Amino acid sequence: MNKGLELIEACHLFSIEEHFVTVVVHPQSIIHSMVQYVDGSTLAQMGNPDMCTPIAHALAWPERIQTHVPALDLFKNHQLDFQAPDTHRFPALSLARQAMKTGGTAPAILNAANEIAVDAFLNQQVGFMDISAIVEHTLNTILHQAATQLDVILEADQNARHVAQQYVVNIGI
Repeated sequence: MNKGLELIEACHLFSIEEHFVTVVVHPQSIIHSMVQYVDGSTLAQMGNPDMCTPIAHALAWPERIQTHVPALDLFKNHQLDFQAPDTHRFPALSLARQAMKTGGTAPAILNAANEIAVDAFLNQQVGFMDISAIVEHTLNTILHQAATQLDVILEADQNARHVAQQYVVNIGI
């Protein structure tokens, strides 16, 4: 689901359409983002696999602050692997794409259901593969509306949490 939420985030923050964003799985988590230019060159933001630096950057923008995360040692033998996401094994990315295309309150419903599902997994109430099923059930159950006002979004969030929690109870381990 993380890749799906990142896709929604990138499209929203940079006001770009989905077809301009390629989701890439990078198991080493050294490259945190990449931008490909029209001339074919690519600019990559690299660092140790630690979210402290990107979070600090977001919080301090436009400044940079000390994070105490060691700098990436470029002299180490870092292997950089890239893979296309396997949406059959991990269907959450497809659910996120669906929510983004639907728009309105669908992304809020997706996020709320995911939070409930992940919490249930961490508390050993459901299995890992149940997370996507819970999110999909919730997306298919809650009526999507135009996200015209904050109270509409908050209501969709609360409704999604309720539906997801009930589904967790029904399918629980």
